[in-house]
Amino acid sequence: MGKAPKNRKTRRVSGQALSRRQKKELAALAALPDQQIDTSDIPELPPGAWKDAVRGRFYRPLKQAISMRLDADVVAWLKQRGKGYQTRANSILRERMLADTKRA
Repeated sequence: MGKAPKNRKTRRVSGQALSRRQKKELAALAALPDQQIDTSDIPELPPGAWKDAVRGRFYRPLKQAISMRLDADVVAWLKQRGKGYQTRANSILRERMLADTKRA
């Protein structure tokens, strides 16, 4: 394989540490005040563009296997619609978590 061209755009391969130069560039960018960042190539979207937006549509959090003791009637209620009762329980808990987060 040939040597990668020396340009400002480089691709970081997952699992590889950042070089000193990359770390220095990132630190310089992080230090810039917002008003000095050129966003002319990414104009803001009008408010109407967000009317059909769905929070978390593509978010896929890591799942963690746990053991949890639930009341029998709660489990029966979750299972009454068939397969996917654990997903339903997770969805109910997520809704509650987000509602609590908004209130805080």
